[in-house]
Amino acid sequence: MGDLSLKKYFMAFVLGTSLITLAACGGGGNEGKETSGDGEFAMVENAEAEELFNQSCIGCHGGNMEGGSGPSLQKVGSKYSEEEIKNIILNGKGSMPVVINDENEAATLAGWLAEHK
Repeated sequence: MGDLSLKKYFMAFVLGTSLITLAACGGGGNEGKETSGDGEFAMVENAEAEELFNQSCIGCHGGNMEGGSGPSLQKVGSKYSEEEIKNIILNGKGSMPVVINDENEAATLAGWLAEHK
């Protein structure tokens, strides 16, 4: 088993145990909570966005969003609005292919990326 496979299994384990912990500590009751504000619900949204980034973007944009075969995304929110980022995610841009087709996932990821300024 290669290092990459071990990293994938480790990340799956960490994500799985985190979700179990979140489920055990409570859930639901998100009515009236803002997804972009501080607090538990925002942290879950960020975790979802980070997981989407790790699944779809990390290969080209790097583990720290420093760039690689794709550009750095560390300050992408300074360059593009949330809507522009969502559009790029859904439609690709230049040599970047479409990697997420789901509108909700794209919106979650775009919101998180737009915060990076």
